[in-house]
Amino acid sequence: MVGKLPKLWAVFFELTDKKWMLPLFQRTRRIYNGANAGALVKFVKDGHFDVIVTTHFLSTEVVGDMRVRGETDAKLVTMVTDFDVHKIWLSKGVDLYLVASDYTKGRLAALGVDEKKIVVTGIPCDEKFTLARDPKEIRRKLGLKEDKFTVLLSTSSFGFGPIEELSRLLKDEQMIIICGNNKILFDKMSSQGNPLHKVCKFVDNMEELMSASDVMLTKPGGLSITEALANSLPLIFFSAIPGQEAGNVEVLARHGIGLSDKSLEEIAAEIKKFSSSPETLRQAKEKCRALARPKSVEDIIKQLT
Repeated sequence: MVGKLPKLWAVFFELTDKKWMLPLFQRTRRIYNGANAGALVKFVKDGHFDVIVTTHFLSTEVVGDMRVRGETDAKLVTMVTDFDVHKIWLSKGVDLYLVASDYTKGRLAALGVDEKKIVVTGIPCDEKFTLARDPKEIRRKLGLKEDKFTVLLSTSSFGFGPIEELSRLLKDEQMIIICGNNKILFDKMSSQGNPLHKVCKFVDNMEELMSASDVMLTKPGGLSITEALANSLPLIFFSAIPGQEAGNVEVLARHGIGLSDKSLEEIAAEIKKFSSSPETLRQAKEKCRALARPKSVEDIIKQLT
């Protein structure tokens, strides 16, 4: 639905975020989850856990319902993995919500969650994204020109987005282009033979690619944003999924982070602005540092012990 019928997904997402729809939607979800999440329910019952941490609304709903019905006495902690919050995350069985920012906390409180149950920790990411690296050294390692402004173009693992068009508009910029698991896209991009463009399939060294880059073009997923903020990497968004990703864009805009709703030509112009103005780039990096929470994992662990 997201890939083929995004407008229909937007209507569905908006409808399920309406207060009057919540009771009906929750009952429907419980029936659906009851039929499909039996293995999870059994796992929780057999595990006799002291604390359960959920990072998705489905598991939050399932375990929260178990808590309400007395089928588990484990403390339920939910990590909201977006910067905005949809009502689908709400469950009466949650003991504690961990959230990305003060704005996220305010949104949850406005939805009726007791503020004492909400702690701002930031979204966790692997500590490798917080380590300082020499960009020139990483570029040299990757076979890139070490003194040239570098753009990281990253899609989802499915390779969604106007990747070919953006690469043509930015043909004179040094770029790292990640095609994910989209082999057709990878073959097309590789066949262009642009010596300034390093084309990659699905990668497992994103922390190095981010360290080597000056700005990132990406879809606004919660974890990708968190990793970029940890690297003080300015963001430009494209092809935001209506709903959760659009919400992420809106929240970041309140902090002066990220550019969105731009045409491809405008995106190319913004990249060139960053490339030609070190001061503009420095200011963008400072805004990222201000919102980043590099110690989020430590803060989360404190809430679990």
